[in-house]
Amino acid sequence: MKNNLLISCSIGSFVLVSCTSGQKGKSDLVLPQKPNVIFIVADDLGYGDLGCYGATRVQTPHVDSLAASGIRFTDAHAVAATSTPSRYSLFTGHYSWRRNDTGIAPGDAGMIIRPEQTTIADMFKQAGYMTGAIGKWHLGLGDTTGSQDWNGTVIPGPREIGFDYSYLMAATGDRVPCVWMENQSVANYDPSAPIYVSYSTPFPGEPLGREHPEMLTKLRPSPNQGHSDAIVNGISRIGYMKGGGKALWQDENIADTIAAKAVQFIRQADKPFFLYVGTNDVHVPRYPHERFRDKSGMGYRGDAIMQFDWTVGQIIQALKEKDILEETLVILTSDNGPVLDDGYMDQAVELVGDHKPWGRFRGGKYSIFEAGTRIPFIVSWPAQIKPAVSGALVSHIDLFTSMATLVGEELSPNTAIDSQDHLAAFLGTDTIGREYVIEAASSLSITDGEWKYITPNNYPSYYEYTQIESGNSTEEQLYHLSEDIGEQNNVASKYPEKVAELKALLKQETAKGYMLE
Repeated sequence: MKNNLLISCSIGSFVLVSCTSGQKGKSDLVLPQKPNVIFIVADDLGYGDLGCYGATRVQTPHVDSLAASGIRFTDAHAVAATSTPSRYSLFTGHYSWRRNDTGIAPGDAGMIIRPEQTTIADMFKQAGYMTGAIGKWHLGLGDTTGSQDWNGTVIPGPREIGFDYSYLMAATGDRVPCVWMENQSVANYDPSAPIYVSYSTPFPGEPLGREHPEMLTKLRPSPNQGHSDAIVNGISRIGYMKGGGKALWQDENIADTIAAKAVQFIRQADKPFFLYVGTNDVHVPRYPHERFRDKSGMGYRGDAIMQFDWTVGQIIQALKEKDILEETLVILTSDNGPVLDDGYMDQAVELVGDHKPWGRFRGGKYSIFEAGTRIPFIVSWPAQIKPAVSGALVSHIDLFTSMATLVGEELSPNTAIDSQDHLAAFLGTDTIGREYVIEAASSLSITDGEWKYITPNNYPSYYEYTQIESGNSTEEQLYHLSEDIGEQNNVASKYPEKVAELKALLKQETAKGYMLE
């Protein structure tokens, strides 16, 4: 096992995990063998968007209850400030910035994670688990960009990287094709309306949002943000599409579909299972079900947060009904930080009021400042975890190896190469966590929880369309987070020795070369 973790003995239904790697705060853990594991990964949900993290204008009772029964982390990080690279790292235990092809995936992208790579789903499957992936994917399908036959079975896909069952958005909410893929074929396929997709050329006769605004009956795109191509369900998207018929999703039903499929998977599981649930609610285009629409007082974005909370409640209720809540490890988090206007005029900016999706932090989605990657992170396992708030420094990158330790799987040296075992931190017996965390947006940063260094670059310092500070600068930046959590005062010139120390750690990491498996 990586980090010299030894599975020392099995006693009945329990396994003794001896964490002898010399990492801080480690101790022996006696754990139930092979609990069910669910990852709930929200999209664009900010640190300050939940009641348990300080939100007062939007109600999230189901998430708050989950946090009250488990551990709520205050210094947890996604690897990247956008969806595709963040999810890539979570599933592979490999820093997305080590590759040059893990940026925001177009709707017709080929698989970003290749079948020859070992994923966290492969690991769970090897451990005897049933595995499933439901909801938001945004990691590509098929072999190469633009080569998919959307009217047949698309290969490779989730099955080739360890998932027994999948029910996924073909791309993401604001990109075509706007259909569900069940086990890599279009769900509810309509043979009378074959599907064609292009990201270069419009299809003759197919209306576009920029030319037919009268057809945009549900949402209109923000000016100059590019969401003005194919019209599906009264909303224009990025990319061009023809066909689909009855297979086309209705945006207001996306959350219901994800919840129903997750509940169905839980009910039908006949052995320990690993389930990834990627919700789409807070990501644009936001058009919640009428049960939630106009209920938050903050526009569709606030309504979408309420809808996300409902989905969490549906999953927890299914676990209770099957009487397996106690023996299920639930991890709830977000793929990156928040954004208000990300392409549609849904009044997110106008109605946000005193709600702060970014919490106490600076920046947001796309940003190297803390709000880009510091995310909500809740771990609940009623049979094993005592309720707590943890300041341990943790990262999505470590879920892979930590889960392998949990289920007693040994990883080869070339698997999850950037992932460390921090199971003790995730379960609350280690309050320190990682030595440092690396974050990625247009540049890289490194933080040890007290200090944060951001590498210089020549990219814009402000993203005008999304109204977010990027954190980019031609100068080196150093922030003393323990005194300046809002990253307002660059003290690089005042503490050159700290800059040198963090730069050396970052150089040590970026210089590593790996063979992937």
